[in-house]
Amino acid sequence: MKKKKILNLFIGSNNPGKIKEIRDLLPKTTQILTPKNFNLKSPKETGSTFEENSFLKAKFFSKKTKMICLADDSGLEVDSLKKLPGIYSARWGGKKNNFNLAIKKVYKKLKKNNKNWYKIKQTARFVCVLTIYWPNNKFVIVNGIVEGTISKFKKGNNGFGYDPIFIPLKKKLTFGQMKPKEKYKIDHRIKAFKKIKKFF
Repeated sequence: MKKKKILNLFIGSNNPGKIKEIRDLLPKTTQILTPKNFNLKSPKETGSTFEENSFLKAKFFSKKTKMICLADDSGLEVDSLKKLPGIYSARWGGKKNNFNLAIKKVYKKLKKNNKNWYKIKQTARFVCVLTIYWPNNKFVIVNGIVEGTISKFKKGNNGFGYDPIFIPLKKKLTFGQMKPKEKYKIDHRIKAFKKIKKFF
């Protein structure tokens, strides 16, 4: 694998929250482009795992732009919901990626499972898979996982997605209540990013 540092990078995502988090992890010197610069829509996520969808997006955008592409597929797995929403995490928010809707769906399903769900520790995790895809068809896939529990109700306005209902292990605050700096130290995306940091 080439050790040449990546100076120009395409982030294969149309999710503004995700783009911001990835941008914050990268060196300030990295020149970044996103699908908006090319007026590109994201491909259909036809994979059955985070790995497959991450790879699919990275390859798609790299081929379209002839650039090195970094794509992320990530989501929330709730154990008592058979690891759902999982790869469908964004899709639970409907066409407009409305995560308030998605969070309501999580609580609705927990309640349907067990009306006293909030009395039981609801174990869950955030999973992030990052793929770097080079125009010469070389690629690297890494993952990061952070374990935690589902809070009894929504807390905090920081972050995005399911952050307001996820409490990482050994913490009292949800990701939604944490300052970005605090979250970035321990979340699934930084854990995955540390494995590919050497390319930047």
